[in-house]
Amino acid sequence: MPTGPSGPAEDHRKSSGSVGEVSAAESAFLRACRCEPTARVPVWFMRQAGRALPEYRAARGSGSILEAVARPELATELTLQPVRRYGVDAAIVFSDIVVPVAAVGFGVEVVPGVGPVVARPFAGAADLARLRPLEPETDTGYVLETVRAVCRALGPLGVPLIGFAGAPFTVASYLIEGGPSRTFARTRALMAEDPVLWGRLLERLAEMALASLRSQVGAGAGAVQLFDSWVGALSVEEYERSVLPATRRVLEGLGDLGVPRIHFGVRTGHLLPLVAASGADVVGVDATVPLDEARRRVGPGHAVQGNLDPATCLEGWEAVEAEARDVLARGGGTGHIFNLGHGVLPETDPAILERLVSFVHGETEVTTAAETG
Repeated sequence: MPTGPSGPAEDHRKSSGSVGEVSAAESAFLRACRCEPTARVPVWFMRQAGRALPEYRAARGSGSILEAVARPELATELTLQPVRRYGVDAAIVFSDIVVPVAAVGFGVEVVPGVGPVVARPFAGAADLARLRPLEPETDTGYVLETVRAVCRALGPLGVPLIGFAGAPFTVASYLIEGGPSRTFARTRALMAEDPVLWGRLLERLAEMALASLRSQVGAGAGAVQLFDSWVGALSVEEYERSVLPATRRVLEGLGDLGVPRIHFGVRTGHLLPLVAASGADVVGVDATVPLDEARRRVGPGHAVQGNLDPATCLEGWEAVEAEARDVLARGGGTGHIFNLGHGVLPETDPAILERLVSFVHGETEVTTAAETG
């Protein structure tokens, strides 16, 4: 892992979006990922580019998200919009976790209001042939073009870009269930009844995620996040036996690149010690676990990311401010990246998020800077 400067980080960019004086590699976000002192707690939001922004709706128009992702000029604009609007400390590339499996021709669409839908779900060993190895420059070159363009635009601001991929379990659940699921019955049945086939499927998906993430870093991404959104449905035993090895393959396979690795899942409080052992540098925490308790479960040497409940952002500023104060107090300053406990809800007033970024920066700038001595 690369090291940052020995002294305190300077304020790399005001919330208004003015140009800073340090590189993205020395940004508060990346320093926090490395558990290094920062001048203030950095902020970004999962799903920060999305339907909550009127400029997103105007630029995006209709059509599938996969079509939008495949248009680098549009995807670049959508990635940059929340940086301009909110003054966040990191951007995340506009893409989707099913882009790799769709790109190799598995037959996945993302239906508005529904999510990923698979025309012919994974049902047996023969379906492994539909998951050929990903060749990023050929299959998802449009994502890499977006990453390069975004990094050029963010460079003068000193703002890093986060690349991302879907974790093997969550992507597998879509392929097996044929779409979103509440019970993951087919997925868990395959896991229990044919562990050999399950292992081969997750191995295939792990290699695809790893290839995708490595290509995004190669194109300029300064950090990566692995989304395992639905793995919280599993028990500790199921996760450790049937999921952790593939997740570890992805995250440890990035170790030579020297970029922070973030791992996030929903309702994973019971899994946090194992998530921390997966090769992640930063553990994303959802809103169901207090951040100080999450730190205890994760243990030393890891940063934490989170975890204001996104629904609170619909309740008005007083509720947001009170919860944000609590999150900051529990986050403990150094090694904390402020985020939501899941993605921004479409109904969220962008003005609330603008005010939240300014609040977090303002509340932590003096106290965190004091820690740096």
